[in-house]
Amino acid sequence: MKLEKIIKQPFVETDRFDLRPLRRSDTGLMEFYTKDERVARMTPSIPHPLPAGATEAKVSRALARDRDEDIWAIDGTRSGLSEVLGLVSLHRMGNNQSELSYWVAPAFWNKGVASEVTKAIVQHNPMLNKTIFAAVFQDNPASARVLTNCGFGYVGDAEAFCVARQANVATWTYLKTFDDR
Repeated sequence: MKLEKIIKQPFVETDRFDLRPLRRSDTGLMEFYTKDERVARMTPSIPHPLPAGATEAKVSRALARDRDEDIWAIDGTRSGLSEVLGLVSLHRMGNNQSELSYWVAPAFWNKGVASEVTKAIVQHNPMLNKTIFAAVFQDNPASARVLTNCGFGYVGDAEAFCVARQANVATWTYLKTFDDR
């Protein structure tokens, strides 16, 4: 007999958005947004051009019982916006740590979406982490500002491979610690 660990992913509310687990019906909007090269180039893992089936595979991984990452859709319907404005995720790293990542569709850039959802993830700390890491490409200072404005501290430079660029890209790494864990 095999016992499976089932991880329940919480629902998180912000003032304007709902952060909810992905649904299969999110695939169309996710694919539409991630086909945009501007989105893909600012993430390490989204390829450009986006291959057929990539979005469906991501949703399937997000819905798996044995997943090591919780992915939330940034749902704007409460504010009269799209069901998916982007995604935010926490990837379990062990030792009560996670890595935060997010992307927002270009139509919603410079509207405080990333700041609001990052602040909500930090406030709710849904995985009860002791530490949350995040890294951003150095040519994306807006994402660096999001992190510092949400209480992340700069810890150093590194680099990450960007699938869309097919190159290593310089990154800034940030850390948020929670004293009560």
